[in-house]
Amino acid sequence: MDEEKELTLVEHLEELRKRLIIISVTFVLSCLIGFWLAPKTLNMIKQQPTAATVDWNLFGYTDGLMIYVKCALILAILITLPVTLWQIWLFVKPGLTEKEAKGTLFYIPISFLLFLFGISFSYFLLFPLMLNFLSNVNTSIGAIETYGIKQYFTLLFNIVLPVGFVFELPVVILFLTNIGLVTPDKLKKMRKVAYFILIIVGVSISPPDFLSDIIIIVPLLLLFEISISVSSWSLKRRERLNITY
Repeated sequence: MDEEKELTLVEHLEELRKRLIIISVTFVLSCLIGFWLAPKTLNMIKQQPTAATVDWNLFGYTDGLMIYVKCALILAILITLPVTLWQIWLFVKPGLTEKEAKGTLFYIPISFLLFLFGISFSYFLLFPLMLNFLSNVNTSIGAIETYGIKQYFTLLFNIVLPVGFVFELPVVILFLTNIGLVTPDKLKKMRKVAYFILIIVGVSISPPDFLSDIIIIVPLLLLFEISISVSSWSLKRRERLNITY
């Protein structure tokens, strides 16, 4: 019996190693694609309205290189994400029933779409608000705005990526519900605490003005409420199919 368990453990480790190798190779190849696409992506961003008033100055010899590398890595992460989600699903699939496997397969496209939606929301709505607010503050104190490529993209990356990951909340809650760590009742009981945390997160990543805070906080709270509904749906579905944890 112990030998069988040991063999099973070894097989699991081998399977995990296989999945990690596939993800790593995909990431390396994606980095090559990212480095190829980075100049095109940066030039495309440069043509957007949010960058129209920004002169792409360089205040350090490595500024351009660092932004180029960061852009390439972000593109690589974006390309690798679906493959990573697919490999995670393949790894846990042997421990799932056929119904569970089919039910969790849709996590992959939903997770990727939510991430893209979060990035789009932050780039097209939140980021322009942030730039406008900061520019108004600088103008009000009589400052002359002279920005470089590093300042622009550091602010962009610091806003876009965190919001993209925050938008994964419903899928995370759904997964935790399916493995029995959370329930709709637990989520409802911790609603006040969750709201407080999400408000703190929203205020920290949005410009310090009331309108911008509302624009980012409301979607975060809606995501939490959607997560509760998704958790409730998942639990009822499992009970209907007589699936035990």
